[in-house]
Amino acid sequence: MKKNKKIALITGASRGIGKKIAQELSNNNIIVIGTSTNREGVKKINNMLNKKGYGIILNLNNFCEISQCIKIIYATFKKIDILINSAAIKIDKLFINMSLKEWNTVLKINLTAIFYITQLVVKKMIKKKYGRIITIGSIIGNIGNIGQINYSASKSGIIGFNKTLALEVASKGITANIISPGFIQSGMTKTISKKKKKEFLLKIPVKKFGSKKHISSIILFLISKESSYITGQNIHINGGMYMN
Repeated sequence: MKKNKKIALITGASRGIGKKIAQELSNNNIIVIGTSTNREGVKKINNMLNKKGYGIILNLNNFCEISQCIKIIYATFKKIDILINSAAIKIDKLFINMSLKEWNTVLKINLTAIFYITQLVVKKMIKKKYGRIITIGSIIGNIGNIGQINYSASKSGIIGFNKTLALEVASKGITANIISPGFIQSGMTKTISKKKKKEFLLKIPVKKFGSKKHISSIILFLISKESSYITGQNIHINGGMYMN
């Protein structure tokens, strides 16, 4: 692994959108450190990266573990050039049936953990005067969705977080952006019924669902030199389902 290569940390890299992002970055000569919550996920990441990076177990519920993970990465590679906050969870229930624990669990993983891991990484980026921070949001953060009040709140919270972060670090050579997918075929959407999928399709002007490649392609642009004038943005990839 060459010292002059870019180093990317990607949370939730063992499946879905995070996995595709890890593959694309690795294929573009970037050393990828991908996180998963378990050994099986880490094994998948290691097999996928084929010695062009590695997987690491990370429980985003445990802030001490996050801190230790970041220390290990800096001890090994001395830097993190790119941070991709991709990991997220869902616990879907109607508002009147949702417990405080279910609310807090989703907010802790989808929002608070992003605050913590980004803060640890951005401090080092400021010293280097360079960094690319990209967080995976969701169309749900803008339009809401029945049965997803905790998920919607977490993804909406990311928007305000990212705008303020971008303002605070813009003069330090660091950009911070969000990619908000619409209906992208991934592990998270497999649980949606065929009936619900048909309903979604009627709302999508391009009349088809998105692919993980649509997301990873924009990621590659946002980490490039050509994107250095783009920061604080929430980029929607949804086939026209929501137009901002």
